[in-house]
Amino acid sequence: MQAPSVGGVRVRKGDGQTIRLSRGASLTDFAEKIGADAASLVQVLFALGEMVTATQSVNDEILQILGDELNYDVQVVSPEDEDRELLESFQIEFGNDEGDETDLTARPPVVTVMGHVDHGKTKLLDAIRSANVVDKEAGGITQHIGAYQVATEVDGTERRITFIDTPGHEAFTAMRARGAQATDIAVLVVAADDGVMPQTVEALNHAKAAGVPIVVAVNKIDKPDSDPTKVRGQLTEYGLVPEEYGGDTMFVDVSAKSQLNIEGLLESIVLTADASLDLRANPHQAAEGIAIEAHLDRGRGPVATVLVQRGTLKVGDSMVAGPAYGRVRAMLDEHGDPVSQADPSRPVLVLGLTAVPGAGDNFMVVSDDRMARQIAEKREARERNAALAQRAGRRTLEDFMQHMEKGETDELLLILKGDGSGSVEALEDALSKIDVGDDVALRVIDRGVGAITETNVMLAAASNAVIIGFNVRPQGKATEVADREGVDIRYYSVIYQAIDEIEAALKGMLKPEFEEAQLGRAEIRQIFRSSKIGNIAGCMVTSGSIRRNSKARLLRDGAVVADNLDLSSLRRERDDVTEVREGFECGLTLKGFNDIKIGDIVETFEMREIPRA
Repeated sequence: MQAPSVGGVRVRKGDGQTIRLSRGASLTDFAEKIGADAASLVQVLFALGEMVTATQSVNDEILQILGDELNYDVQVVSPEDEDRELLESFQIEFGNDEGDETDLTARPPVVTVMGHVDHGKTKLLDAIRSANVVDKEAGGITQHIGAYQVATEVDGTERRITFIDTPGHEAFTAMRARGAQATDIAVLVVAADDGVMPQTVEALNHAKAAGVPIVVAVNKIDKPDSDPTKVRGQLTEYGLVPEEYGGDTMFVDVSAKSQLNIEGLLESIVLTADASLDLRANPHQAAEGIAIEAHLDRGRGPVATVLVQRGTLKVGDSMVAGPAYGRVRAMLDEHGDPVSQADPSRPVLVLGLTAVPGAGDNFMVVSDDRMARQIAEKREARERNAALAQRAGRRTLEDFMQHMEKGETDELLLILKGDGSGSVEALEDALSKIDVGDDVALRVIDRGVGAITETNVMLAAASNAVIIGFNVRPQGKATEVADREGVDIRYYSVIYQAIDEIEAALKGMLKPEFEEAQLGRAEIRQIFRSSKIGNIAGCMVTSGSIRRNSKARLLRDGAVVADNLDLSSLRRERDDVTEVREGFECGLTLKGFNDIKIGDIVETFEMREIPRA
């Protein structure tokens, strides 16, 4: 049986079979699944307007287009599902607690401290863990990511809390962009004398996007010009309503410098965890968790700070963390002391890996080194392919129109950065007033003052958002990161230009509306028979004009006999013409329709798009 032609290329079509492909698969992978030649698939895509090589990693959309064209149901397997299937092939269960309810025990909450620069995040952690970290750091700025566990007494019971110390919230978002959810609770530090600042709002938006409970630490209350009430009022505008105002967010007044009410903050964290979360894990299974941070140490090799989420990690275990693997040679706690094992919610420094894992990479303990190496190598190959396809998979403003043409309801997510808070507020206010119907929504997930940072780019990558820069430009490596992640950044200096372009994009996401516009009417006075083209109607144009290639309907005794016909040819005497006006005679044919009679009326019309208000 000869293969049918698709776009001029001989390729055997499927009959709706399901094909599973990993994200970032190439046309060679597709061809192997259907038993075809990869070169022929390249030609098929070329005929569809896509230029792709046989070995190039392509995004999900191109795989779906090719599947539709060849009549295959293409299912793109997400990295998480692929990882799960990979582990199933090794008969390893990851991401779930093994055993039944009786095996689960309470675990400490994992807390991330976030907030504006110089509002006292590191000093607060310093006060909490009673270790002078600030003096060891250049300029008092947090230079590395650390994780620490402290103990506090609540209702006569000792409770432990794990703190992840991040430089602001960059790592928090970087891990979320990788699909990791390490944090249970976010502590938002706000200085009582400064109030809510741009990075405070930025940190708040990152915490809300991750969907974690928030405890607000109002710091520096011992300063003469402090105003904790003002902070509460400001944060109420952003949706954080204090418990004393009838809300559900705990606000705690503290002073990191004077070590005031630190125990009260720890108690609030424990109470929030008990009220909002069910924090339990099985400590008896093989250890699983997440790599918070890793670096290459000159003397010790790859060193990773890992957070155990379930199970117990022991020295000597064979583990795999993302594309890295190895045997745990030693574990250190936050004070640099060696530990032999780490239970759930316990952060430790692990030595013995072959490579440096990324922030947010999952780790697990497996039975032997050989299995760890195999899993790591497959993970590395998968991540490389997914990264190659990732850039094309990110969204730009132009992409939305294609989604709406398919009838999908869509939402445009924006991150706004400007040169002043007034201009950012004005831009957000103007954008929020754009109304193009219920099919399309616009949502600003973050806004701020100052240059576009890597943090903004990572949040856009994690949330599939577009960044709008108003009189600002990227700083540092933000442009490089945006290029790597495929994030769309738009720059504007005139506010109306930004509004017009966003509105145009939103309207482009809508399905166009059309209305019928009547062109003319002609009465059939005579019929000519032709063996080649069928019946030809000799007509007199009674109103308007008759145009070639317009749509037509046939009326007989006032009733519609045929509708939505194509007026395929139009002649005046012996000449082909494009239009015949009222009062003139013409000859015309209706494509594929020959049932015409003398006295019938041919009515022509066209569909015109209605401009949206």
